[in-house]
Amino acid sequence: MAAKAKVQTLDSGRRVREGSPWTGLWAVVFKEMADFLTGARMRILEVLILLTAVGAVYSAMSQIRETIGRDPFLFLKLFTLSKPPIPSFVEFLGILVPLIAISLTFDAINGEFNRRTLSRVLSQPIYRDALLFGKFLAAFFTLTLVLTVIWLLIIGLGLVGLGVPPSGPGMARLLVFLVATIFYGGVWLALAMVFSITFRQPATAAMASLAVWLFFLIFWNILAGLIASAIVPVRLGLPQEILAQAKLQIALARFSPTFLYGEIMAAILNPAVRSVGLGLLLPLLPQGAIPGTALPLSQSLLLVWPQFTGLIAATILLFALGYILFQRQEIRA
Repeated sequence: MAAKAKVQTLDSGRRVREGSPWTGLWAVVFKEMADFLTGARMRILEVLILLTAVGAVYSAMSQIRETIGRDPFLFLKLFTLSKPPIPSFVEFLGILVPLIAISLTFDAINGEFNRRTLSRVLSQPIYRDALLFGKFLAAFFTLTLVLTVIWLLIIGLGLVGLGVPPSGPGMARLLVFLVATIFYGGVWLALAMVFSITFRQPATAAMASLAVWLFFLIFWNILAGLIASAIVPVRLGLPQEILAQAKLQIALARFSPTFLYGEIMAAILNPAVRSVGLGLLLPLLPQGAIPGTALPLSQSLLLVWPQFTGLIAATILLFALGYILFQRQEIRA
């Protein structure tokens, strides 16, 4: 009778393992999130976040106190205005979000290899699919939590410092801003995970991820201009030639997640913006803005919907690449 019960238990375990490739997914998510939120890495990020938020709000409030009561989008200025030499909060996020995302996933897979725990984890009723997807979801949820805390902290400091509540349209734009920032971070999460699967050393994966980020942050706009001028040169100085070169340069620049994020922020956080894509080297400037007018949020979203979907598509494609690479790797005990 005991032998029969043992066979039934083994059969049941096999059925659980064979039943769904997502068995153990949420166990991986909760375990990884617990590690993220209680580790020393998160303590360092918390201090960095606090300093960033306080510095950005102080810089912005010193510029906008005189506009209290006259601007329905006053709270948006907390994220876009700055007082030199302190950059605006959006400029801070352009640097801070990739660093947070890369720090969460650069050792997601190769760390398990180095600790020799990957084969032990996969010997449990946990599939590779569930392990990889669980690690990505845990990092994504942690990033979402961190960015939401930053967002609430900025709004809370603004309420205390300005003494006025945000308007309804302003809060709607701030919610869209938060969602766009989360998916911007998702691109770098997926990229760092691809390098974590490709390289066995976490330091190599971290350096490769940072190198790609710095390339798109600093060099890609310059390179896009050089490529555009080589493919579509301006020989006679005609407006048609200049416009064709500018269009190609902008199209090339949009391969950069940083440039896409800058265009989204320009339209969402400045309701007066009616076009994006101009001013290639300074995508956060209010391009196409008409002073004294404001677009509805729906129109601003239509303006940057291709950029928004581009960030989501980049995240999905990079995760799919990491999934394929991970499935083809040989894992030995």
